[in-house]
Amino acid sequence: METEFTPIFLFILVAIMTAIGMLATSALLGPKRQTVVKQMPYESGMDPIGDARQRFDVRYYLVAIVFLLFDVELLYLYPWAVAQFSTSSPAAVASAPLEPSAPPAPGLPPVAGIPRVFRVAVFIEILFFIAIVAAAYAFAWRKGVFEWR
Repeated sequence: METEFTPIFLFILVAIMTAIGMLATSALLGPKRQTVVKQMPYESGMDPIGDARQRFDVRYYLVAIVFLLFDVELLYLYPWAVAQFSTSSPAAVASAPLEPSAPPAPGLPPVAGIPRVFRVAVFIEILFFIAIVAAAYAFAWRKGVFEWR
C-alpha cells in the first residue's frame, strides 16, 4: 500500500537502523578495559578537580566567540546563495526582464531569487562582507586567539 508517508517512514526506519548499527559496532569493536582515567568525567577541556565554580580560561571564551562569528557568517551567506542562484526555469531566466518592475513574459513563471539587475551589486556586497569577516579572522589569528597554550 503506497501512501504519501512511505518515504518518511522509510527515512525513520533507516535512521533507527543506522543508530542501532552504530551502537552494535561500537559495543563489538570498542575497547573493553575500564580504568579510573577513562571513567573520570571530562568538562570543557579542563580536568574536573577542585571546586565546580572555578574560573575558566579566557581563551575558552575567545574560541567560542570566534566560532559564533563564523557561524553567523554562514547564516548570512546561505540565504544569499540560495536566492542568487535560484531560478524557475532556463526559459524564464532567458526571458527575464532587466527592469525589476517589468512584468515577466506571458506564459512563463516569474523568476525566483534576486532580480538580474541587482545580482552584481549584491554579489559585490557579499564579497565586501566576506572581506570584513576575513579581516576579523586575520586579526584574531594575529592576536593569538587560536593558539592554545
